[in-house]
Amino acid sequence: MLTKSKVSENLDGRESINVLPHLEKISELADAGRKNRCVLKEVVESLEEAGIFRAMVPKKYGGMEATPADFLRAQIQISEADMSAGWITGVLGVHPYQISLMSDQAVKEVYGDNPDARVSSSYNPVGAKAERTEGGIMLSGRWGWSSGSPHCEWVLLGAIVDKQPYIHTLLVPRSHYEIEDTWHVLGLQGTASNDIVIDKPVFVPDHRTHSAMDGFNCVNVQDSALYSLPWAQFFASCVAAPGIGAAKRALKIFADKASSSSTDPSKLGTDPDIARRIGEAANAIDIAETTLFRNHATMLDLVIRGEEIPLIDRAKYRYQTGSILSNMLTVVDQLFDVAGGRSVFLGSEIQNIWQDMHTARAHIANNPVPLLRNWGRMILGAETQDTFI
Repeated sequence: MLTKSKVSENLDGRESINVLPHLEKISELADAGRKNRCVLKEVVESLEEAGIFRAMVPKKYGGMEATPADFLRAQIQISEADMSAGWITGVLGVHPYQISLMSDQAVKEVYGDNPDARVSSSYNPVGAKAERTEGGIMLSGRWGWSSGSPHCEWVLLGAIVDKQPYIHTLLVPRSHYEIEDTWHVLGLQGTASNDIVIDKPVFVPDHRTHSAMDGFNCVNVQDSALYSLPWAQFFASCVAAPGIGAAKRALKIFADKASSSSTDPSKLGTDPDIARRIGEAANAIDIAETTLFRNHATMLDLVIRGEEIPLIDRAKYRYQTGSILSNMLTVVDQLFDVAGGRSVFLGSEIQNIWQDMHTARAHIANNPVPLLRNWGRMILGAETQDTFI
């Protein structure tokens, strides 16, 4: 068991996320995780030692209460080493934030004895059956895309409760569900985003539930202003940020190997089209990263001052975050187009990134089209049609 003493600390004595000592190992084990269709245990141990899993846990339960910007910065670094590791960093690492929006009883059950406890999720309620009962909900069904689930002790599952038009999230311990190995996919193989199955209904007490409307309204029970941020903004950032890290890696690979490309190795260094593509890629990455951090800094500043984040700004931020994967995918596509003949062979590192990016784009939170429509309607004076902002 890795101990807290191995985590670097801030000047004020608090723990801080410190991924730098672990990036080389994460990168070296990326291929093994891809072949295993699950990042290796050693990678998860490195993430734990770096402080990823307790970063967003309240301090009173042994967590760091890191800012979203600090967390996302670490996630981008990890994604540059291995996008699958970066993906589960975000998905597993952001769940303590949502659980902290539930009752203190729920937070204590998960993190009271272990602030590094890991929780996976699957929010799509399509395969769920939830029936209200005294003191809670009887839950059964099947859920897909539960990233990092083999490494977790709990899961957050989406369901429609009482025919309400929004999702509830229910927190379920590992003893109550099965994990079905279904993850045979194009990319992000190491995320092990398998199915969660509950054949016979299990009881989930009310204190282990979270309403999407509470997330929208920024309802929480914590003392820190940190937990007054819109839940959806943080979660969406965590499934977008891996694209920034992966695009950075693709650009580095392309720049390093351009001179050996079979396209025209004697001229690539001075080819104006190659220079244009590299410049556009670097600029797009910079815009995505700068905008992401600016938006989170603005939101955090407002909640610290006790002010509300205007809904139209929340719609804008949500669109800008939701467009990151599409924009980073364009970067990788433009580089892959001229990456040379060796790039088409299976196992090519830039091809692996290309596959990972296309898989990540399939996540519903990374579809910018409805987000842009919602923001545009709001600019024209309409009410938001999306509570996941």
